[in-house]
Amino acid sequence: MDIMDWAVQLAYRVHWVDVSIAAGIMLLFLLFRKLFTRYAASFLVKRLRGSDGSREWIGALEKPIRLLFVVAGVYLATAYLVPAHTEFRLVLDKLFRSAAIGLVGWGIFNISAASSLLLLEGVSKRLGLDESSMLLPFLSRVLRFVIVLFSVTLIATEWGFSINGVVAGMGLGSLAVALAAKDTLGNIFGGIVIIMEKPFAKNDWILTPSVEGFVEDITFRSTQIRTFADSVVTVPNATLAAQPITNWSRMGKRRISFTLGVALDSDRNRLASAIDRMEALLTGNEEIDPKTIMVKFTEFNESSLGIFFYFFTKTTVWAEYLTVRQEMNLAIMRILEEEGIRLAYPAQRVFLEEAAQAGQRLRA
Repeated sequence: MDIMDWAVQLAYRVHWVDVSIAAGIMLLFLLFRKLFTRYAASFLVKRLRGSDGSREWIGALEKPIRLLFVVAGVYLATAYLVPAHTEFRLVLDKLFRSAAIGLVGWGIFNISAASSLLLLEGVSKRLGLDESSMLLPFLSRVLRFVIVLFSVTLIATEWGFSINGVVAGMGLGSLAVALAAKDTLGNIFGGIVIIMEKPFAKNDWILTPSVEGFVEDITFRSTQIRTFADSVVTVPNATLAAQPITNWSRMGKRRISFTLGVALDSDRNRLASAIDRMEALLTGNEEIDPKTIMVKFTEFNESSLGIFFYFFTKTTVWAEYLTVRQEMNLAIMRILEEEGIRLAYPAQRVFLEEAAQAGQRLRA
């Protein structure tokens, strides 16, 4: 009621000259907000010259600065008409400070969201991280959460809300929250373990007992993996941290291992010659790693003789690996054809005793 009474009294006491001055102040801020924003942008460009994230900084701060300029104009114009130390003036001051806190927090939030590498550049240098590391995006999310929480806390404090009571309430209910959110907390700590130990990085090809694919992102709760079927599987961090993880992207070379079955009646000398030629073929190929090459006659099977192949390609790229493997298979087939050795196929031989055959003839 005091504010309403003051507003009615103000309508009688205010002069058109004061209204004109207040309107002029407001209009001045509206006209010069773009100019001020450009000045602030040019200042940032000079300060961030040579930085890759200068444009991100400017784009993140442009809207908050413009809106802050408008809010300042409205506040100064209204404050010119409102006498100091009145109840309405106190409310007006709180509104302005709350809006300023919110806009500053918005600008900082945009900066952290637009350029994580720029904002956390010092951290990445100290930890020796590259752009593929997921630690920086994870820290960026944590930082944005802290910015929002801090801004809300400052605004609540401005309006007289007691933060101590909230903290005390959180202390009393911490046990219940911990029990209810133990899975969520486990996933968060699992994500921290994954990021700190770095068993894989973004875009790595990994294999776990539950999923295989390329790592796309890691959040507070889970890790997103794109499978070879082009679907996205979301795995809880606690589950992923407790599983064995094979990182295929960190292979220095790629293995090829198989056993080739040839016919049982293969000539011994021709088979030995074919094995020597196939081993020489692998040794002389530039795409094959020369350190580990094994081509050995190792098995007697029911319907075949087994030749064991074990070697590595220098490339780890899937498509290139398949191309090298195809070329080696065709070359092995050519050697077998030239040596007159046939590949084995499932077969079964039946031997009849001569006596049994004679008895059958007598009964006939």
